[in-house]
Amino acid sequence: MSDRYLGFANSNLGRRLVDALGLPSPAPLERWQAGRLRPVEGALVLGGGPLAKQVEAIAPRLTDTLYSFNGQGLQSPQWVAGLGPKLKAVVFDASHLSDSDQLKQLREFFQPLLRSLAACAHVVILGRAPQTLDDPLASVAQRALEGFSRSLAKELRNGATAQLLYVDQGADEQLEGALRFFLSPKSAFISGQVLHLQACTAQVEDWTRPLGGRRALVTGAARGIGAAIAQTLARDGAQVLLLDVPQAQQELDALAARLGGKALGLDICASDAPARLLEALPEGIDIVVHNAGITRDKTLANMTPEYWDAVMAVNLKAPQLLTKALHDAGALGDNARITLLASVSGIAGNRGQANYAASKAGLIGFAQAWAAKLAEHGSSINAVAPGFIETHMTAAMPIGLREAGRRLSSLGQGGRPQDVAEAIAWLSQPGSGAVNGQVLRVCGQALMGA
Repeated sequence: MSDRYLGFANSNLGRRLVDALGLPSPAPLERWQAGRLRPVEGALVLGGGPLAKQVEAIAPRLTDTLYSFNGQGLQSPQWVAGLGPKLKAVVFDASHLSDSDQLKQLREFFQPLLRSLAACAHVVILGRAPQTLDDPLASVAQRALEGFSRSLAKELRNGATAQLLYVDQGADEQLEGALRFFLSPKSAFISGQVLHLQACTAQVEDWTRPLGGRRALVTGAARGIGAAIAQTLARDGAQVLLLDVPQAQQELDALAARLGGKALGLDICASDAPARLLEALPEGIDIVVHNAGITRDKTLANMTPEYWDAVMAVNLKAPQLLTKALHDAGALGDNARITLLASVSGIAGNRGQANYAASKAGLIGFAQAWAAKLAEHGSSINAVAPGFIETHMTAAMPIGLREAGRRLSSLGQGGRPQDVAEAIAWLSQPGSGAVNGQVLRVCGQALMGA
C-alpha cells in the first residue's frame, strides 16, 4: 500500500507545509536495485583506530571513492569539512577507546561530518564487545558506544542510518560481509542496531551470488514477506524450497516456477509435518527461514483458548519441532543458517497481542537457546524482528493505527517486505555465522522497545 503522506511530504508544496507546521518529514529510502555494482555509490570516509586500516584494505571493493578523517595511519586522501564531497558512507573504529575520557573522540569525529552526509547515508561504528574485555575502564567505554550509536541514529536525517558492530578478535575477516550489508541500501530500513561479530571460518566465495550452491527452505512463502524472502534468496543464488499451507498451493506453485524452485504444500502444525518435510529434503538443507506466522488478536481478558493455542502452534511450536527434526536427522548441512521471524512486539509487547508477543519473544529465546549447540557444527541461528512493514495485513489496519505505526520510528515510515528479505539474505550467507543467537530489528529504529 502506498504511503500518501510520504509522497506529500516530499512534494514542493508538502515540504513547505510540513516545515511550517513542524510535522514529520520522512525521506524516501534508497533500496537495492538489480544491476548495482557497488555496495556504496558515493564517498566513503574512514576514521578511528586499528580496525579502520583493515577496512581501508577492503574498501576498494566497497566503493570507488575513499577518504580518511581523524584516522590512525590511514593512506587514503584526507576528507576536509566544507570542501570534501557529500558522504554516502562512514565507518569509525572506536575499538581503541579504553576509558571514558577517550569517548570525546566520538564527538570530534562525527560532529564535522554530520552536515555533510548525503541522502540515505549509512554510518557504522566498530567496537569490541564489553564482556570480552579484561580492563573495566575499557569495558565501560565500549558499553557507552551503545547509547551513543542509538542516539546518533535518532539524530540523523534524510534517510540516514547508523549501526554499532562489536567485533571480536579473530572476527575481523567477516567485516567485509557485514559492511557490504550495512553500508548499502540493503539495510535501508535498519537503524540503531547493535550486533556482535564472532570468529567464523566460512567465507563467501562470490559476492555476486553469495548464496550460490546453497539450498534454502522458506515457510509461509506464498505471499507477502515470505515471497519476498524467497525471491531475494533466489536472486543471491540459493535453490529454494517454498512451503505454505495446501490452500495456497496455486500461488506457491506459480512463485516456485518463476524462481526455478520447488513447492511443498504442508500444514506445519500437522502431526506428520516433520516426517513429510524430511522426505522433501533428501539432500538436506543449508538455509532455513521460519517465516510462517499468524495473528489472533484479542485483549487477554477476551482471549479464547482457540486463539491462544493457534498462535502458539504456528508461530512457536512448529519452528521448534521442525528444526529439531532437521537437526536430529542430520539434515542440516555444515554451516547451516537458520533465521526465525520474530517481531518488535516480542521485544516491547503490544496491547491485544499477548499471545502473538509471547510467541515472538519465544522465538528470540529459541535462537539464544540453540546458538551454542549449532555453533559446534559451524551453524548459526538468529531472529529478525520486523517493525511496521507495508503488507496486505497492515493495509487492513484502521488508518489511525496505520499512520502511528508508520511514523513512530526514526525513519518516519513503514518498511517493505524487501527490507526484511535483505536482512535474512545477509544472515544466510556463509560468513554470517559470525552472528549467532542474536536479534536484528528491521524496524526503522522504531520508538518502541530497546
